[in-house]
Amino acid sequence: MNTLHTTDQRVRQRLVWPVLQGLLCACLLGATVSANAQDQAKVRVDESIGNSVLDAALFYQLLLGELNVIGGEAGTGYSLILDAARKQSDAQLFKRAVDIALQARSGDAALAAARAWSEAIPGSADADRFQLQILLALNRVSETGAVLRRLVAQAPGPRRTDAINSIPQIYARVPDKKAALKVVREALGPSLKAPSFAAAAWSSIGFLEVMDKQLPQALVSARNGHAADPSSPFPALLALELMGLGHNAAETVVIGQLKARPPTAGSTPNVALAYARILYDLQRHAEARVLLESLTREQPDAVEPWLLLATLQVQGKRFSDAAQSLQTFMGLARQAGDEASTRGLTQAYLLMAQIAEAQKDYAGANAWLNRIDNADGIMAAQIRRASLLAHQGQMDKARTLLRNHPERRPEDARLKFVAEAQLLSDFKKWEQAYDVYGEAVTRFPEDMELVYNQAMMAEKSNRLDAMERLLRQIIAVDPDHHHAYNALGYSLADRHLRLPEAKELIERAAKLAPEDAFIQDSLGWVEFRLGNFQRAADILRVAYGKRPDAEIAAHLGEVLWVLGQTEQALTIWREGLLLANDNETLQSTLRRLRVTP
Repeated sequence: MNTLHTTDQRVRQRLVWPVLQGLLCACLLGATVSANAQDQAKVRVDESIGNSVLDAALFYQLLLGELNVIGGEAGTGYSLILDAARKQSDAQLFKRAVDIALQARSGDAALAAARAWSEAIPGSADADRFQLQILLALNRVSETGAVLRRLVAQAPGPRRTDAINSIPQIYARVPDKKAALKVVREALGPSLKAPSFAAAAWSSIGFLEVMDKQLPQALVSARNGHAADPSSPFPALLALELMGLGHNAAETVVIGQLKARPPTAGSTPNVALAYARILYDLQRHAEARVLLESLTREQPDAVEPWLLLATLQVQGKRFSDAAQSLQTFMGLARQAGDEASTRGLTQAYLLMAQIAEAQKDYAGANAWLNRIDNADGIMAAQIRRASLLAHQGQMDKARTLLRNHPERRPEDARLKFVAEAQLLSDFKKWEQAYDVYGEAVTRFPEDMELVYNQAMMAEKSNRLDAMERLLRQIIAVDPDHHHAYNALGYSLADRHLRLPEAKELIERAAKLAPEDAFIQDSLGWVEFRLGNFQRAADILRVAYGKRPDAEIAAHLGEVLWVLGQTEQALTIWREGLLLANDNETLQSTLRRLRVTP
C-alpha cells in the first residue's frame, strides 16, 4: 500500500489532529474510569460513562497510523487504520481509512476499504454509498448494480422513493449511459414490480433514457410509470421533460396526472407549474393562462404562479389584471425572502415598468426601474430605460444610454450590442440594427448567434446577398446549424427564388431537427410555392398542431384558402389573430388576400 501519497502536510495535520485528540480523550477517559474503580470509597462512577474500547495496543496502532499519514507514509498509515477497523468493526475507523485513500488519490485502496466496511458491518448504508461513489468515480459502472440494489432495498418507507428518484443524478456524469441504464434497470427490477415504487422506478429509468437520447423509449417508461400510479408526479415530470424536447405525445401523461391529483391548497404545484411553463414556451398562452388562473385560485399562497400569470397577462395586454397579479406576487415574495423570490422581484419590477410604459406613464416606469439594485437586474433596467426614451422619440439618447452603460460582467459587452440592435429592430430600423450586429461580430467574431442575428437583419432590410453570405458562413463553421439552413431556404422560397434549392436546404434542416415546428412550416411553405398544395396543407397542419403560432397560421390559412377550404382558413386565421394580432406575416397575408376573418 506504499503507493499511497499525500502532498500537503498542513492539510494532513488539520485532518488528523482532531482524530488524535479524540483518541487521547478516550484513553484518558478509560484511565479515569479505571482509577475510580480502584477507589470506589472516594468517588462513585457515573453509570452513563462507559469504558473505552481502546487498549494500549490498539491505541498505539491508531496513533502510529496517524503519525505515518502525517509523515507522508499514507500507505502504511492506511494499512494500520484499516487493520484496526477490521479488528473493531468500527464504522468511523473504516471511514477514516477510506478518507486517507481518497486524500492520497488511490481509488482502488478507497474501494477496498469501503468493501471491507460493508463486509464487516452488513447493511451499512454509509459503506454502500461510499462504494457506489467510488465505483462511479473509477468508471466501473458494471460493478455498481449490487450496491445500488442494496441501497434502494435498505431505504425505509418514503425515503425509498427519494433514493430511487436520486438515481438519474447519481449516474448523470457516467460517460457510458447505456451501461448505466443496464445496471439501473436490473437494480430497480424489484421496485418496478412494487406498486408503491413502480412509478418512481420507471421515471428514473426514463430520465436515464433521455440522457442516452432514447426518447421514444423514455416515453414508454413515462407511460408505464403513469399506468402504475396515475396520481404520481414523477412520470408526469418525465413527460414534461420530453415535451420540452419536442415529444408532444407525452402530454397525455401530464394531463392524466393532473386529473388524478388536481392541485389543491397546501400541495406543491410542481407538475402544474412546470406544465404551465412548457405551454408558455410552446406559445400556447391561452392554455397556460387558464391553468395558472386555476392554480392561483387553488393555491393563492404559492409564489411562482403569480409571476408567470402576470407575464402572460402583460403579453396579452391585460394590464390591470397583470398589475394585480404582480402586487400579489411582490407581497408573497417579500414574505418568502429566499433567493428565487428576490430574483423574481426584479422581474416583477421590470414588468410593472413595462405596464407603465405601455400606458405612457414614463415617470412611473422609471420609478419601478429605480427599485432594481442587484447586479443582474441593473442591465435589464437600463435596457428598459432605453426603451422608454425611444418611445418618447429620443432614439439617439436611448442608444447612448446603452453604449455608455458600464460593463460590470463579462457578458455585458455582448448584451449591450444585442439590446441596442433589438431596440432598433423593434422600431423597424433594420439597416441600423444590421450595422450594430456588424460591430458586435467584429468584437466577437466566433459568436455564430450574432452572425445569425445580423443575417436576419439583412433579410429584413432586403440585403439578400449579405444574408446569404452570412448564413453560408455559419454553415461552413457549423454544418449542423439547422436554423441557418432553414432561414436561407425559407427566405428563398418566400421570394419565389431557386425553389428546388430552397427545398433542399429546408429538408436538410428538417433532418437535423425533425421535431421543429417552424422548420416544418418552412417545408410546407416551399411545397406551396412549388404548387404542391395538398402536400403543403398536410405538412402545415402538423406544424400548427405542434406549435400554434400566428405565422404558421398565416401560411396554413393561405394554403387552405387556395384549396377552396375558406371556412377552415378563416378559422385558422382567427386563431392566429388571437395568438398575436400584430404578427406582420399574418397581417400582410390578410391585406394581400383582402380578407377580414
